[in-house]
Amino acid sequence: MSAALTIGFLGAGKMATALAEGFLRAGLVTSETLVAYDIQSEAGERFGAVTNGTVLNTPEELVNRATVIVLAVKPDQIVAAVERLRDVLTADHLLISIAAGVKLQQLEAVAPAGCRVVRVMPNTPALVGACAAAYAVGGCAQREDGALTGRLFSAVGVAVEVKEALLDAVTGLSGSGPAYGYLMIEALSDGGVAAGLPRDVATRLAAQTLMGAARMVLETGRHPGELKDMVTSPGGTTIEGLHELEKAGLRNALISAVRAAARKSRRLGRR
Repeated sequence: MSAALTIGFLGAGKMATALAEGFLRAGLVTSETLVAYDIQSEAGERFGAVTNGTVLNTPEELVNRATVIVLAVKPDQIVAAVERLRDVLTADHLLISIAAGVKLQQLEAVAPAGCRVVRVMPNTPALVGACAAAYAVGGCAQREDGALTGRLFSAVGVAVEVKEALLDAVTGLSGSGPAYGYLMIEALSDGGVAAGLPRDVATRLAAQTLMGAARMVLETGRHPGELKDMVTSPGGTTIEGLHELEKAGLRNALISAVRAAARKSRRLGRR
C-alpha cells in the first residue's frame, strides 16, 4: 500500500478509534499519516492519546490532509457533514462511510458530482484484529476503491463485498453482534459462578469457549450444527444444556435480535 496514503477520520469516537488503532497495528498507516477531527474535543483528545495521530481543528483541514476519509459521525449527522465539505472535496478523495443505515445515494446526492463513495459496516472487534465488516461501492467508485476498502478492513479482520441492500442485515448481525456475544459471555460466566467457579475463572473460560467455537466454524468450514452434534454425546451433559436453551428460546431470541437491529438500521436510513 502506498506510503503516501493518509487516512482521516471525520468523527473520532469509539468506532473510529478502534479502526484507527487496528490500522496502526496492521501497519497500514503510521501515526504521521493518521488524522482526525471531531466536534467534541474530548473525543479528539482520546483519539490522539490512543493513536498518536494528529487531531485537526476543522473538517476542511482534514479533507486537505487526507486522501481517504472515513466518515465516522453519527448517522443523523453524516449527510450534513458531507454537504459542508462539498466545496473542498475533489476526485482525489475516497469517502468511506461507516454510518449505519445511511445509503450511498444519500451521500452521493450532497457530495460533489462524481464523488467516490464506499459504504462499510464494520464492528468494534477491529481493535483486536477481529473485525467482521461488509462493504458496498457507490456508482462513481472505481474497482480500485473497493479493493482498497477490502484491504483496509481485511487487515483488521474479515471484509466481504455485498450489495448495498444487504447492509442493513449486516448491521443487525455483525454490526450489533458483538454486544450479543458479550451478553452470552456474561451469562455463561454467571452460570459458572452459580455452579461454584470463581468469577475471574468463569469469565475467562466463557470467553475462550466462545472464541474457540467461532474459530472451529471459520477454520474447519463445517456447519455449526455439525460441530454442535460433535460435542453432543447421547445422554450426556451437553444435550441437557441444549435442551434448556431450546426451552428458553435462545435461538428465537437471537434471530429476533438480528431482525430488530436490521429494521432499526433501515429506519435510520430514512431519517
